[in-house]
Amino acid sequence: MRVLGVDPGLTRCGVGVVDGVAGRPLTMRGVGVVRTPPDAELGHRLVAIEQGIEQWLDEHDPEVLAVERVFSQHNVRTVMGTAQASAVAMLCASRRGIPVALHTPSEVKAAVTGSGRADKAQVGAMVTRLLRLDAPPKPADAADALALAICHIWRAPAQNRLQQAVAQNRLQQAAALHASKTAAAKTAASRTAAAKTSTAQKGRTA
Repeated sequence: MRVLGVDPGLTRCGVGVVDGVAGRPLTMRGVGVVRTPPDAELGHRLVAIEQGIEQWLDEHDPEVLAVERVFSQHNVRTVMGTAQASAVAMLCASRRGIPVALHTPSEVKAAVTGSGRADKAQVGAMVTRLLRLDAPPKPADAADALALAICHIWRAPAQNRLQQAVAQNRLQQAAALHASKTAAAKTAASRTAAAKTSTAQKGRTA
């Protein structure tokens, strides 16, 4: 599985590509940051992020895009910018038919370090170790993007099993509902036929 992780942000949007499957060594295929000038107009910054993400999609052709789920923060301006960058990344992937997975920061930290409260230094250190890198990726946004990709690869099997179980349960419920409706229709038809027979018999008797 090849996953492009995206740590969304207006000024620095971290991107990282990881190959691998759960339970086996992972390989980094690329890591970097899409940057935009803080003093540029918002629309121009979003276009720059789109172009940057598109280049990464063209170059690495990922099977899945893993994006950090945006949560409300005290700085509303910051969270709005993060959400806008996240939306651009999801749009780029969806336009190509690439599935998008959202992971919370605590989920990613727990998957990579074992603690949902790990700091950026701990995340960077574990990413370096797991991907057998010489040094932690810089800036932290790049390391976070790789952590997102790692998290998705490790959690994908469990998520797939859950989705399959949910889908199977829905099929079973639909089959049971169909059987119930069919039985009810047969019962109604039998009652109608019986009523018609009874009426006919009464008519002949009269």
